[in-house]
Amino acid sequence: MAILVGLALVLRRRMELYPDKMQNVIEMVVEGFNGLVASTMGEDRKNFMPYIASLFLFIGFANLSGLLGLRPPTSDINVTAGLALMTFVAIHFYGLRLKGWKHIKGLGEPFILFLPMNIVSELAKPVSLAMRLFGNIFGGAIIMAMISGAIALFVPVLPSLYFDIFSGLLQSFIFTMLTMVFITLAIE
Repeated sequence: MAILVGLALVLRRRMELYPDKMQNVIEMVVEGFNGLVASTMGEDRKNFMPYIASLFLFIGFANLSGLLGLRPPTSDINVTAGLALMTFVAIHFYGLRLKGWKHIKGLGEPFILFLPMNIVSELAKPVSLAMRLFGNIFGGAIIMAMISGAIALFVPVLPSLYFDIFSGLLQSFIFTMLTMVFITLAIE
C-alpha cells in the first residue's frame, strides 16, 4: 500500500500539459481502466473506476510482491476477507442507494419462498471472492516455496513467472471483474 501511495504522490507532481513518456503510460493505464469499467458496467458508471482501479492495483502489487521474495499479503485470509467485505458492502450500499427498497425486495424474487436461498447466495459472494483469491495465491506461494526448497540455491524463473506474475495478475483481474459484475447486478 505504501508503494502505491508513494507512486501516486510522485506521479501526481509530475503531471504536465504536454505529457512526457511516463505521463503517457499513466494516462493509458487510466484510460484502460475507464474502458474496462465502461464496457463491463456501462458507460454511465465510470464513477466506479477509482474503486475498481485501486482494487486491481492493490491486489496486483500485493501478488507481485512474491517476486521480491516476500510472502504476498493476499496469501493471508484476513487480507482477502477484508477486500471481499469491502466489495460486499459496496454491492449492497449502491444497490440500496440506487434501487432503494427494490434492492431488498429483490431478495424475495421470483417469489418469497426463495428468500432464504437468496440470502445465502448473497452471503456466499464475499466468502467465494475471499477464498478464491486466498486459495490461488496461497497455493502458488506454497508451490514456489517447495520448488525453491528443493533446489535450495535459486528460484527457477519459469515457475516464478507463472505463479507470481501471470497467476497473480490474473487473480487480481478476476477479483475486480467479479466485483464489477456483482455491483452491476445489484444496481440494475
